[in-house]
Amino acid sequence: MDVKENMPENGKEEVVSRNFIEMAIDKDLEEGVYTHVQTRFPPEPNGYLHIGHAKSILLNYGLAQKYGGKFNLRFDDTNPTKEKIEFVESIKEDVEWLGADYEDRLFFASSYFQQMYDCAEFLIQKGKAYVCDLSAEEIRAYRGTLTEPGKESPYRNRSVEENLKLFREMRDGKYADGEKVLRAKIDMASPNINMRDPVIYRVAHMTHHNTGDAWCIYPMYDFAHPIEDALEHITHSICTLEFEDHRPLYDWVVRECEFEEPPRQIEFAKLYLKNVVTGKRYIKRLVENGTVDGWDDPRLVSISGLRRRGYTPEAIRMFVELAGVSKAQSIAEMPMLEYCIREDLKLKAPRQMAVLDPVKLVVDNYPEDQIEYLEVPNNTENPELGSRKIPFGKELYIEREDFMEVPPRKYFRLFPGNEVRLMNAYFVRCTDVEKDEAGNVTVIHCTYDPASKGGNSPDGRKVKGTIHWVAAATAKKVTVRLYENIVDEEKGMFAEDGTLNLNPRSLVVCENCYVEPLLGEASVGDRFQFVRNGFFCVDSKDSAPGNPVFNRIVSLKSSFKLPKA
Repeated sequence: MDVKENMPENGKEEVVSRNFIEMAIDKDLEEGVYTHVQTRFPPEPNGYLHIGHAKSILLNYGLAQKYGGKFNLRFDDTNPTKEKIEFVESIKEDVEWLGADYEDRLFFASSYFQQMYDCAEFLIQKGKAYVCDLSAEEIRAYRGTLTEPGKESPYRNRSVEENLKLFREMRDGKYADGEKVLRAKIDMASPNINMRDPVIYRVAHMTHHNTGDAWCIYPMYDFAHPIEDALEHITHSICTLEFEDHRPLYDWVVRECEFEEPPRQIEFAKLYLKNVVTGKRYIKRLVENGTVDGWDDPRLVSISGLRRRGYTPEAIRMFVELAGVSKAQSIAEMPMLEYCIREDLKLKAPRQMAVLDPVKLVVDNYPEDQIEYLEVPNNTENPELGSRKIPFGKELYIEREDFMEVPPRKYFRLFPGNEVRLMNAYFVRCTDVEKDEAGNVTVIHCTYDPASKGGNSPDGRKVKGTIHWVAAATAKKVTVRLYENIVDEEKGMFAEDGTLNLNPRSLVVCENCYVEPLLGEASVGDRFQFVRNGFFCVDSKDSAPGNPVFNRIVSLKSSFKLPKA
């Protein structure tokens, strides 16, 4: 849906697309509901963030930027059973890497535990909350169903005085976990099950990563979250669609706690990727059983995994923009994400030669012990990246797949008697091969045409095949990792027993790869296009100075096409 902006100086109407959230914010500002915009990203620190979280981060930050507002990072750390400092630090790193600047506004829900407790006592004094002795199973049984109303707890009509006494005893550690809870007193006949006297505090004798043992009662998320938003003066609480049915409770909490300028909750559809593992319990299992080497394994779409694989913040932002913001659930596919990283890197990444499955090529008529340096562009599509000099000598490495003894029709690479172009170098013609006892080709012999330097023949003859190479005398031997989706897409996400269908080729390690000498000095995070092989990045975990390990970010071929406007 489009709305028209003010007329620009050229007198033509400029049409700017706005999503439904922006239109709601525009209306709120026009009607004076709010005078400013403040958003937040509120993760629970119980795991690493994934690509779906990137949408929420960039959406909330983008809205704050668009309206000249502020953006908070806040950890909803109200459940000490699952939370770790490790997760806190990884989330901070991810948010900062994506470019969402929260400045000095880093907050923790646990910093508000006293205010939340005060709000709970305030609700008790208003007759809007009570201590309940029912077990968790009994509370579920009393709640009713979607078609049948709930049944009131026998403890629902305790006096304010008794409830205050019991709640304070809960705070003071008198009761065991699960022995008592504090519930909001709303409506057990509500058609919305979330409004049927939800639990807002429970007893949990757990050490908290931030508050230690100061508390043995903890607020439930649905109670804590709206209070956090209100205390931070959040204007628009942007969350995903699963919280839509919780919105009446969100509004009830901020209303009954009598906050001024209460925040407004608006829901949008999550970002789903087809045949991709994002569930924390599945990733946790993969980490614990050693299938992957951590939450940042490059086969995962955790933000840290994508970063380690070599994805850029710009590519992820492009992906989120292409996915769009709507109320309708939709599923994106990996080719769209791969398209975005290719688009981002095609002009940024220097193009260098790397041979991943090498076989030796000997140029018999080239001078012994001679090395010459050929000047080649770093990126033919971006002259601003300049050029470099690459060594050429008598012995080279080429890709094994670029030679065949008995080629099929329309095979234009190297075979006995055929001439091909060595990229940026010379024409060569295959004259002979050497083989091992098993019949495998170990050395290919050829001759070169000295007049074809630079890859062009002065007599105008044409060659159909061009192959890449590296000089054996100066090449650097490195490890290259080729990644695919960890899920076997042909079989689908899950097997009949509920386990993941794992792709046996999700990681292929190539130990004997040869690259240009400059690549041997590459640093962690450096990205390159390996000619004909894809885009690669120096691994951040297993590389060492002078010994880089290269992760393939993405291959060069894409099946994704942008939809027509």
